[in-house]
Amino acid sequence: MTRSNPLRRLCLLGAVVLAGTLAGTATASAPAQPLPLIPMPASLEPLRGQFALDADTPLLAAGEAERTVAAQFSALLEKSRGIAPKVVAGSRRPGIRFRLDPAHGGGRESYLLEVAPGGASITAGDQAGLFYGAVTLLQLATLDESGPIRLPALRIEDAPRFPWRGFMLDPARHFWSVEQVKQVIDAMALHKLNTLHWHLTDDQGWRVEIRRHPRLVEAGSCRLPAGDGAIDPASGQPRPYCGHYTQEQVREVVAYAAQHHITVVPEFDVPGHATAAIAAYPELGSTDAPLRPTSEWGVFPNLFNTEEATLAFLEDVIAELLPLFPGRYFHIGGDEAVKDQWQASARVQTRMRELGLADETAMQAHVVHRLAAFLEKHGKRAIGWDEILDGELPAGAAVMSWRGTEGGLKAARLGHDVVMAPVSALYLDYLQTGSPHEPPGRPATITLQQVYGFEPVPEGLEPERQHHILGVQANLWTEHTRSFERLQHHMFPRLAALAEVAWSPRQARDLGSFLQRLPVQLQRYRRWGIGYASTPFQVDVELQDESDAGVRVALSNPLGYEIRYSSDGSAPTAASPRYQAPLQLPLPARLQAAAFFAGKPLAPARAWHWDAASLLTRSDEQLDACRGRAALRLRLEDDGPAEGERAIFDTDIFYPCWQWTAARLDGVVAVKVRAGRIPYYFQLAHDEPHRRFEPARSAHGELDVHAGGCDGQRVASVPLPAAPDADGFVELEAPLAPALSGRQDLCLRFTGDTRPQMWVVDRVTLERR
Repeated sequence: MTRSNPLRRLCLLGAVVLAGTLAGTATASAPAQPLPLIPMPASLEPLRGQFALDADTPLLAAGEAERTVAAQFSALLEKSRGIAPKVVAGSRRPGIRFRLDPAHGGGRESYLLEVAPGGASITAGDQAGLFYGAVTLLQLATLDESGPIRLPALRIEDAPRFPWRGFMLDPARHFWSVEQVKQVIDAMALHKLNTLHWHLTDDQGWRVEIRRHPRLVEAGSCRLPAGDGAIDPASGQPRPYCGHYTQEQVREVVAYAAQHHITVVPEFDVPGHATAAIAAYPELGSTDAPLRPTSEWGVFPNLFNTEEATLAFLEDVIAELLPLFPGRYFHIGGDEAVKDQWQASARVQTRMRELGLADETAMQAHVVHRLAAFLEKHGKRAIGWDEILDGELPAGAAVMSWRGTEGGLKAARLGHDVVMAPVSALYLDYLQTGSPHEPPGRPATITLQQVYGFEPVPEGLEPERQHHILGVQANLWTEHTRSFERLQHHMFPRLAALAEVAWSPRQARDLGSFLQRLPVQLQRYRRWGIGYASTPFQVDVELQDESDAGVRVALSNPLGYEIRYSSDGSAPTAASPRYQAPLQLPLPARLQAAAFFAGKPLAPARAWHWDAASLLTRSDEQLDACRGRAALRLRLEDDGPAEGERAIFDTDIFYPCWQWTAARLDGVVAVKVRAGRIPYYFQLAHDEPHRRFEPARSAHGELDVHAGGCDGQRVASVPLPAAPDADGFVELEAPLAPALSGRQDLCLRFTGDTRPQMWVVDRVTLERR
């Protein structure tokens, strides 16, 4: 297979074919643009000419497998461009031939795609490769949004870099219907991903029917949401949140995935993340305290006990699941198993002595060995999170490295196969930009650039061990992902970056090229009904300086696309001024800005307005976490209403304080705060001691204001009420004493431990004389 200079070949083809095509504005004299295929093929050779594809173009397929792929291509083309060519056995007209050839030598999932003026063909050694060739052909047919379809003449020889190209979907925290799971599968297939890791069990819900143990779904698949979300607004009665998959629905999903060449890997997490299962069958637990599935998030102490009857129960559950999932791997979890209950349990300690185990880590290794052996006996292979490396690991077990790449490196050197899924680069529930328009999510930011820049093979791994890196996977935990729209927002376009990491040769990956190809992929998303995040394509603003006369603002786009702006109230166009340096604007000031590519905006323009009054107010998104503290900043939403949009707050759950950096305090006599109160729904396990409260000095605590940062002088304080107003908010006004002047950091914090509730800042206003 030819692999020389694939990026150069793509750019050469772009110069020939994409003139006047990409986004409808490129010209023959424009710089060469890479052909917008994602993921980038391993090898591409441009040829002369084009092939016209229309509704009458025959799709030539002889065998059943070929006809299946051809029909899938036709259906996708109808969704993308509104035409559905017919699948036929033969035709005199030039067409597109789908051909399976056992002699095709490119390896599993590989294909050869050839386009010439007289027709096109896809050749592969297996049906998966034929399908991926069809996906590439579909992308060639969607280089623009309208007009006749002209396929550029070319030859592509392509094969994936890694055999495991995965995405993890979590229905335990928030449940996804069968149709929604199918939509995820559709999108994965269009990105040539081939493994769906289905996280079916956790503390917050048990999501799969087990007929021999029906209470797992009867008692384990429902919970009461936090706060007001648990109450039906019409009746005032409890409103449980429920959901599980029947075994027939599981079979339906697995079969649908197989049609798209995706293997479903189930996860039954043990010994931790077990609250829902123990709530259903208390005898499985290591505590006598009654449990129930909960809408709290974090790390729970509840573990399965280690008695023989419990291990037999776990094997019984796995045995019932195995026929539903024909794939080779079965995920047994193993992560975040806090051992406190085992240490305190006389039964567990007795069991450890009976087995001759030195400590609780060895006890977990014993459970892993037991389940791995059970799976091996049934023709399956265990895979688990990298904590399973903490004890002796069964020889045949594979490791999913999430705490970084170090676990994967260690496992590969020990001879274990590895899937790289590090939290630092591939957790898609983390916010992807610093925009205030990001939905609720985790504290850190994982940008598209970080996903694209991740290298699955660790530096320093010996060449003879590199074959143990099976591939790469992005994970999306759904604690804060309450709707399918949010799920798609978190997935896209970062999943496109993952696809290229997983598929394309390392030497062919180039971020600049990817960003040039991405706008056309967004066009495809709109055609395919994929809801992607607009925040990476919007413009963000930073208020660099302010005075009574004007403001200086800096504009940026998270992906570095060109920015055009206007200050006359009109929407920016391709002819508007291009942003190059911070703007000095007199008050009152209005500004609109949008990111552009090839003369078209990538997202609707954002608008801002500044005047003397607005400069005295900051929202919680505009405030900093207090400096000098180890912040765990989260973007959290309110607990009501039960349906629809809710207020969203940025807060540090370990230290509830907010800082207005360099506030202009001349003439300011008071600080007015609009505060809300939301449930505190976090289990912190061994991190709990790091949670800090300032002591309350009155019945319900105070809002304190400090100048010069949180360790500075307290300049204002106001008692907190017992409860907020009916709308969940309260307005607090704190007069300053003494009077302040100049620019100083103002720190605002709530005192007292108010759990199970917590106060949060919504808006801060400085009041002048």
